[in-house]
Amino acid sequence: MPPLFDEPNPGDLIEISRFGYQHWALYIGNGYVIHLAPPSEYAGAGSSSIMSVLTDQAVVKKERLRDVAGGDRYRVNNKYDGRCSPLPVSKIITEAKSRVGQQMPYSITSENCEHFVTQLRYGQPMCDQVRDTVRTVGVAALGLAVLGVIGTMVTRSRRQNQ
Repeated sequence: MPPLFDEPNPGDLIEISRFGYQHWALYIGNGYVIHLAPPSEYAGAGSSSIMSVLTDQAVVKKERLRDVAGGDRYRVNNKYDGRCSPLPVSKIITEAKSRVGQQMPYSITSENCEHFVTQLRYGQPMCDQVRDTVRTVGVAALGLAVLGVIGTMVTRSRRQNQ
């Protein structure tokens, strides 16, 4: 079993490092987490599960943390605690358990596993993965646009000089 950086407490967010992204779950105690996953995903699917990008539906599952993590590393990561106050643990756990088995809309950009668990912990959905990716793509697109404008100007200048 991959080591935890911190021992989880009920209500903690668990970040599971997959290949190329992070999967998020909410620790509810006794080794169990609740998380949002594609209906066809099995516990421990890890990076072999590509279904999360191909589906618009997901199911709330209660599974053992070690099974969900499979061979991937994981850690407690309550990264939004500095910006938002967590709800009372009893409310977080009660709400999480009430969602188990529910099918929910899923979108990799607006209704993903991180949005789901942050909604439970803080009362509002948040996801830095999406924000950071959008920012990176935006900066790259801006850079390409600038290069395109410079290329066009150079080409025009050469034509005028000929």
